[in-house]
Amino acid sequence: MTLTALPADSLRPLIRRLAGDEKHSPSSYSTLDVLWVLYDRVLRNTPATADAPDRDRFLLSKGHGPAAYYAVLAAKGFIPAEWLDDLGGWDSPLGHHPDRTRIPGVEIGSGSLGHGLGLAVGTALGLRAQGFLDTRTFVLLGDAELDEGANHEAIAYAGAIQLPLTAIVIDNQSATHGWPGGIAARFPGWITSVIDGRDHQQIEDALSRRHDRPNLIVAAVEPKWSN
Repeated sequence: MTLTALPADSLRPLIRRLAGDEKHSPSSYSTLDVLWVLYDRVLRNTPATADAPDRDRFLLSKGHGPAAYYAVLAAKGFIPAEWLDDLGGWDSPLGHHPDRTRIPGVEIGSGSLGHGLGLAVGTALGLRAQGFLDTRTFVLLGDAELDEGANHEAIAYAGAIQLPLTAIVIDNQSATHGWPGGIAARFPGWITSVIDGRDHQQIEDALSRRHDRPNLIVAAVEPKWSN
């Protein structure tokens, strides 16, 4: 089956086709702009190269409420748009967390939150060991899952070995626990920047920068419970 990429203005109609998980709509919409800019302007990964060893990797750690992710995958031709009409159906490939074994282009099954950064560290480390030095690894997290202890170990290890990966944290102020100095203070040894998570040019500029050590982008959006 040949799929045709859809224009960006189709994203919101595509998301509206994904019914049945409205309680996670704020989590989904908070990621929409970053996901679109990443897939449309930065990520070296297409339906034709989804299995290429030297493709860029994108890992969605913030996997709950994946409607925006599914809409972007459909818009870029990874999955048929018709799949969006049966989110969570008994035989649907689209679950309430993405399943890498059933959805083309998905790198990990996210399941419980808080594990994506550790998986991204392992992915980037493996790519470096194989000599894929131009291949980039991106991981998208939510601010609340940074409270999970496994993330602190991944942050410390990536900083200690100067691992070139990019972590994007969507900050919609949903974390239970604050942190002195903000999110960036949790990432010692990383290059950090804070951007407007709705400004596509800022997002593109931040994602396009290559660094020889771990890079944190904090994408600030409206508070989760602002509406």
